Amino acid sequence: MEEAAAAPRWHLYVVETAGGALYTGITTDVARRLAEHRAGRGAKALRGKGPLSLCHHEPVGSQSEALRLEAEIKRLSAARKRAWLAGRQAGRDE
Repeated sequence: MEEAAAAPRWHLYVVETAGGALYTGITTDVARRLAEHRAGRGAKALRGKGPLSLCHHEPVGSQSEALRLEAEIKRLSAARKRAWLAGRQAGRDE
């Protein structure tokens, strides 16, 4: 009997536009998704806002966990989102 294929691992990512706006999303392939955004095939909110830079990404786990975290981050104000990002970066530096 064959084993079921492993479920894809979901990632949360944050992209910064040339104007400094932050966009939060989820995907199973960060590099592919960023390429789609840069090519104008991703979210409408990012079209024409380049160049885009990936400022954060982290593995989350299941799609439901990723959706929950994405919604939580999207509810933050820009200042609180930047503080959240700074805290995540500080945690990686330790």
